[in-house]
Amino acid sequence: MMHQHMMGEDIPKFYGATTLGERGQVVVPAEARKDLNLSPSTKLMVFSGPIGEGLILVKAESVAEILAHANKMLSGFEEVLKSSEDESP
Repeated sequence: MMHQHMMGEDIPKFYGATTLGERGQVVVPAEARKDLNLSPSTKLMVFSGPIGEGLILVKAESVAEILAHANKMLSGFEEVLKSSEDESP
């Protein structure tokens, strides 16, 4: 969930900290479960973080939407790059 808006960028909301248990389990904070509508049956996908030092948990049902949004953003970047190349002398 994006919480704050700072200088045109969405800042993820910080829900607190959790500790990895002996069996590799973590507890998702109650506020995050409520805000993100997570229930015991919710499937989560686990990705490594952008610098390889963390994990990103994403609702499995949202992955396609996230990829579509990322693809749209990349297409926009491609258009900007192309138009700037067209304007170069």
